[in-house]
Parts: sequence; C-alpha cells; structure tokens
Amino acid sequence: MTVVAAGAMLYALTVLAPAPGPPQVTLLVTLGVLALTAELLSFLLPGGAKGSISFIPNTAAFLLVPNYTALLAIVLPRLVAEVSQRRPLQKKAFNVAQSIIAHCAAILAFRASGGVALSSYVHLGVAAATAAIIVPMLVAYIVAFSLNALLVNGVIALSSSRSIPSVWRETGLITLGLDLLAAPIVFTFAWLYACFGPMIATVVWIPLLGLRQLTTNNVELAQTNKELLELMVKSIEARDPYTSGHSRRVREYAIKIARLIGLSQRQIDEVGTAALLHDVGKIFDKYAPILAKEDRLTPAEWTMIKEHPIDGANLVATMTRLRSIVPAIRHHHESWDGSGYPDGLRGEEIPLASRIIMFADTVDAMTTERPYRGALGEEVVRAEIIKCRARQFDPAIADRILAVDFWSTMFPPADRVQRASGLMRLIAKS
Repeated sequence: MTVVAAGAMLYALTVLAPAPGPPQVTLLVTLGVLALTAELLSFLLPGGAKGSISFIPNTAAFLLVPNYTALLAIVLPRLVAEVSQRRPLQKKAFNVAQSIIAHCAAILAFRASGGVALSSYVHLGVAAATAAIIVPMLVAYIVAFSLNALLVNGVIALSSSRSIPSVWRETGLITLGLDLLAAPIVFTFAWLYACFGPMIATVVWIPLLGLRQLTTNNVELAQTNKELLELMVKSIEARDPYTSGHSRRVREYAIKIARLIGLSQRQIDEVGTAALLHDVGKIFDKYAPILAKEDRLTPAEWTMIKEHPIDGANLVATMTRLRSIVPAIRHHHESWDGSGYPDGLRGEEIPLASRIIMFADTVDAMTTERPYRGALGEEVVRAEIIKCRARQFDPAIADRILAVDFWSTMFPPADRVQRASGLMRLIAKS
C-alpha cells in the first residue's frame, strides 16, 4: 500500500512540478553521492528504525532544484543503500517508498508556499535570501519530517502493538536536538552550494559527517544504558519464575497512572525507570532462597525480604544518572497510613513516584498467578483498592484510577484485547 501511495505521489509531482529545463546533472550527482555516504553510515535507533544525516543533501536538493528531478539525488542513493543491506524485500520497498512520499510532499509544499530555486536569490545576499525562502523551507522541512516520522513510527508501532507517540518518544526524542539544529545547517549547506559550487559543499560535508558520528555515539550510549537496565531486571526475575515480566508490567501500569494524573514527560520517564527497577535490590544472593521458595514466607524470611527496597536504593544510588529515582525505589512499599516499610513514611511524605509504583506493583501482583493462589479478577482487584484506599494507597490517586474511563484501560474486556491483537498481527503482515 505504501508503494502504491509512493507511485501516486511521484506522478503528482511530475505533473505539478515539471522541470523547466534539462536536469542539472553535476548538482544532482554531487548531492546524490553525499546522500549515499550518509545512508551507508546510517545508525540504528531503538525500535529498529535507522537514522542518518542524508536529509541534509536531500533537503538541499529540492531547495536548489524544486521539481521532480530532485528525486534523482534523493531516491537513488536510498535505493542503492537498501540494496546493499541485508533486509527483507518488503522492508526495502517500504523504506524507499516512504522516502518518495515524504520528499514528494515536501517539494509540493515548498512550491505551494511560494518557494523557488535558491539560486534565484543568490544575487540578493544571505539576509534577503533567508527572508525570502525561510517560510517555504520550514513548511517543506516540517512536512518531510512529519510524514517520515508518521510512516516509520507507525509501522514500528503496528508491529510491536504500541502507540505511535510512545514509539516516537523512544526514537524521535533521541535525535530531536539534531533535527532542530539541522534546519539552519541545511540552508547554509544549500546556500554554499548555490554560491560556490560542489567543491565547497563537499568540503563542508566532512565535518557534518563528524556531527553524525557524535549523534551515533549518543544514541548507542543511550541504547546500551537501556539494555543494561533490562538485563539487570531479567537477571532478578530469573530467580523467581512466578514473577517473570513483573517489573516490565509494573512499568507499563506506572506510566499509565503517571499520565493519568498529569505528570510531565520527564516525570513520566523517571516514574517508568523507577518502576522498572523497583525490585532491583532482590538481585543480591541473600534473596535467592526466598525467591525460589514456593510456600509462604516465615516471619524471618519476611523480615529479610523487607530489606530489598533499601538494597535496591543503595544499588541504584551508585549510578550517577539514576540518583533522582533513588527515593522512589526506597519507598515503593510505604503505605499512606504509615504502616509500610522501610521507614514508615505516611501521606505526602512518601514520594509521588513511590505512591504510583505501589498501585502498579499491587495490581500486577494480584492479577498474576502465584504458587499459592490463582490470578485475581477485575472485581476483586477493584474491591481491594477501595478497601485499602487511604490505608495502603493515596486516596486521590485511587479515586482517579477507579474512574470508569481509566479503569477500562487497566482491565479492557478480554474479547477486545483479542480483537486488537489479531488486528495488529494482520496489519503487520500486510
């Protein structure tokens, strides 16, 4: 379907944006080669998406040649890069098609908003040229990036049964700084080409590749940190087969609740990380026999297991970038009425993130099968939250969670879950 849409966009571009004369071969070849070097040096983003700085010569191409011939410098390098990669044919076709769609739309948007070839403004000087082309360029820039993000993140979201915004937060936010910085860089690059030709543009391209390497290192570092956290959590859960996946489910519940009560995205991310690591203290060997035990705990064992929030907080405190979530981990078993542990905090003395994790942790524990009981149903879970409101749980958050519109997202009807999962699988295969 994406390939058909790409064909339609390409036809529309040839009709609405015809070339006024013969192709500018030197310009298109130069920009195409630069784009190809960027494509071949692309870097992997979380979720399987690819990132590169090929958008700089690509955007410069339609600023300098705002007609369908610009696609020669944009699509051919992408096609060569895809052929050189070991990917399924379907994925290669999608990647080329989404590039055609995004750039055809960008060129049409550029022309529709009054844009003409940048070379027409060279004689006016930089200031006048910038003033004349800034609006069409930004319109085209936004259209290209928006369509690209929608198509790429949409496919990843469908294949992983996630929402597009959640995928974008994982992939797009990492390169957002570079994307914002790139707009003036693209204009400068295109201006230098228009004024001084391909030689100067090629020389300028070298430090831009260095900027690409810096971005790659940052992305790889962020991904490595995330994978290390996941590895740590998996090593904890490997000790207790009955709670496999528990920490990741708690994170998902906690993120939902954090959004419900209106936290900022930064706070939501911190809550999610704290929820993922809330049981990290159980990694210590002293807990191994307890976690492997299938019977109920003895008083002595229960006393020991209560130490895991302190051990987890102390462990996370050794990681500089995670010190802000240490209180959330230490106090995730504190109760609203002060009967919790390890410090007996009460009410709003308990960090907000800890109060959120308390809900998420409890809901997952009740809805998961344990060796001494089966998974509890929706009505039992709801009754328990009502019973423990203002005792174990923050009453204000409890009231928000129990509201019908949110509760239905925590416990969607089983038939609706099955239909949604089937639909996602069908779309992913198409």
